[in-house]
Amino acid sequence: MPLFEYRGISAKGKQVTGVSEADGVAELTSKLKREGIYVTRVTESGGKSPRAGKPQSGSVLSKEVDFSRFFDRVKSADVAVMTRQFATLLKAGVPMVESLAALVDQQESRKLKTMLGQIRERVREGASLADGLSDHRNVFPDLYINMVRVGEASGTLDMVLERLADFLESSVRLKSKITSAMVYPIIMTCVGILIVSLMMAFVVPKMTEMYADMGGDLPLATRLLKGASDLLRATWFVLIPAIFGTVYALRRYFRTEAGRLKWDRFMLRVPVFGRLNRLVAVARFGRTLSTLLSSGVPVLTSLEIVRTIVNNEIMARVIDDARVAVREGDSLASPLKASGQFPPMMTHMITIGEKTGQLEAMLKNVADSYDAEVDAKVSTLTAILEPVMIVGMALMVAFLIAALLMPMLQMNELISVG
Repeated sequence: MPLFEYRGISAKGKQVTGVSEADGVAELTSKLKREGIYVTRVTESGGKSPRAGKPQSGSVLSKEVDFSRFFDRVKSADVAVMTRQFATLLKAGVPMVESLAALVDQQESRKLKTMLGQIRERVREGASLADGLSDHRNVFPDLYINMVRVGEASGTLDMVLERLADFLESSVRLKSKITSAMVYPIIMTCVGILIVSLMMAFVVPKMTEMYADMGGDLPLATRLLKGASDLLRATWFVLIPAIFGTVYALRRYFRTEAGRLKWDRFMLRVPVFGRLNRLVAVARFGRTLSTLLSSGVPVLTSLEIVRTIVNNEIMARVIDDARVAVREGDSLASPLKASGQFPPMMTHMITIGEKTGQLEAMLKNVADSYDAEVDAKVSTLTAILEPVMIVGMALMVAFLIAALLMPMLQMNELISVG
């Protein structure tokens, strides 16, 4: 096993050097990463460890095509961690090119590793970091690129990256909480549909056929179940394509301007979840705008960026109107309040922030408040949704059992009477 000399930055920001053995650079950086060391440079020493003569594990198969790279995608959490590491390296005084080299070695995602390598080459050739990031807008959005550009121009890139890391980590936590809250209901629904479909397709026809051979009238519940089963078996080859076709058509429609407006308006008005969707959009608006303004991005540019992250066209159009009003010399709070789409507390805090010159702090405070409210509502919905789903599944199973057992009980009564 070869020996490597390395240089890096500890978790406390101090320069560290050392020698370690590993199968390769990737294994070495992973090992040091677990120890809290961000590697900035690695060179292979001339020596070998005592186990160097031992054949390396692996086989020819290890050199075959790695299909995992086709499924590799850059996650928001990976970008957040990378941004935090980047800020730590720059704050420790490591030059940008060396910092990017260290980030390349740290990444486990091949796609992100490749992107960072390309960005490092652009920077090494004399381009700015923002220009390098702009080549990968599918991973680094305008919010990220504009903040980095301002940080480079003002000489506060490390501080800007820390703010970006805070923002990205907050967004990842919120998204993770909402996603985890929806996983259980979705799984329960899919399992329920699968069970019912299998019973309707295979169990119910055999049971009802047996009851029909024995004579007697079937109960209403059993007749309804039999009718649904017969319909499903007779039309499944039409029903399944119709469902997929309807879903595809609706998705195409909701991608149009008119369809998107109707869908986003519905998502803001739907009972229970409408309030939650609005709070998420408003919290994103407040936190993103605060982060941009604190980093020195002009207010008009900030509003243009913010409209793309609220993920709701109704809210985005209100922000567009606010941007026009600000450009004409009006306040930011007035058009937001007039639209009726933003909660009163948000517009009130913006008004105070504009009057006192503390708009960034006010936006951050109100975003924190709405994030806390979203957390509470998601927790409450999760607590309510689980028993509701269980009761719904229990009622469905009870109906199926009753519909299948009632004819049997009737047959037993006829036999006992006879």
